[in-house]
Amino acid sequence: ASCMQHRLVVRDASSLQILQLYTCLDQIQYLEWSSDSLFILCAMYKRGIVQVWSLEQPDWHCKIDEGSAGLVASCWSPDGRHILNTTEFHLRITVWSLCTKSVSYIKYPKACQQGVAFTKDGRYMAVAERRDCKDFISIFVCRNWQLLRHFDTETQDLFGIEWAPNGCVLAAWDTCLEYKVLLYSLDGRLLSSYRAYEWPLGIKSIAWSPSSQFLAIGSFDEKVRILNHVTWKKITELDHPATITSKRTIVYKEVERSPTVDTERLSFPPTRALASSLFSTQSKYDISQVPVSLQYIKPVADRANPKVGVGMLAFSADNCFLATRNDNIPSSVWIWDVRRLKLSVVLEQLCTIQYFQWDPCQPRLAVCTGSSRVYLWSPAGCVVVQVPGEGDFQIMSLSWHPSGDAMLLLSKDNFCVCYLEREEV
Repeated sequence: ASCMQHRLVVRDASSLQILQLYTCLDQIQYLEWSSDSLFILCAMYKRGIVQVWSLEQPDWHCKIDEGSAGLVASCWSPDGRHILNTTEFHLRITVWSLCTKSVSYIKYPKACQQGVAFTKDGRYMAVAERRDCKDFISIFVCRNWQLLRHFDTETQDLFGIEWAPNGCVLAAWDTCLEYKVLLYSLDGRLLSSYRAYEWPLGIKSIAWSPSSQFLAIGSFDEKVRILNHVTWKKITELDHPATITSKRTIVYKEVERSPTVDTERLSFPPTRALASSLFSTQSKYDISQVPVSLQYIKPVADRANPKVGVGMLAFSADNCFLATRNDNIPSSVWIWDVRRLKLSVVLEQLCTIQYFQWDPCQPRLAVCTGSSRVYLWSPAGCVVVQVPGEGDFQIMSLSWHPSGDAMLLLSKDNFCVCYLEREEV
């Protein structure tokens, strides 16, 4: 699904053929599929309206108007039949049911980066709350939206919450001014708390491993600390130095070369294909010999939100690899072998890393840097893929298809779909 101003376009994922066209009341600012892909939510925050469309019944539609309360966020519940709307100033979360047309209210949600989290099986929801200048967490049963547990947290300013994939442990972390990670059970018991240091800037990013065995914590001190799920103690620290010295680490460096053109084949005016090849550059990876000095940017210390520390990290689907980006070295991706807890590969790009994401089915990492290229890494090696197209298509984000056979590439105003051929076994 994609939106253009007021219009919602639904296409077939394999052929990109248009299946449905819907017209909304205002410019669409957010859209989201239900879990079963039968409904699409379109949020228009400026007007405080949410419209829902059905693929099975194109004539059916739903309109939710929050009125004077306003709207700042909207999302689906895991069952795909309830919509959660957050009003302006985070006064409340309204739960709208598409089946019974009933309405439930959750008061005092906290305005933080990640204040609502669902378990992977969709049974429970955790909400960060702020009451009387103190942080709380409420856990609800998604089946009937009844309150299961309500407890306060030992945080100064709760910044985010996230469930482990198995739904047994909830991680809550404090603002960057206070290094603190708290781990709670489903019944609200504090299982453990972790603090690496006290005074400097603290936590910047967090990621659970798919097996729920590890919790990776990216910090402003340019390190990743990994906690285990048995004792919740640190098992290792992963540094991000500006110089790679280990001979066991493979460093892939992106290089650009202008294509060679046979002058005898030149014709004037040149053909369209020849003209594009004359002015385009080709990119590939070279293996650098260690030691390798990476491009390091010294952060500006007297400005807010300094570009320092580990701001992106993600585990592969098989739990074997961890990909990270240190914001001081913005054009490099670090790939760690989780089984050995050692640095395996560094991808040094020409431009700043905008986003990376693992293939949901195999250990294959896709990276984009704001150029018209996609970079793919797997244990077998890495490759640069030039996305064909006219004009300057700058890839700012990407998303894998759940099957791993296709990838959605997003620029500021356009998108394209890349289809990957499976190797025959």
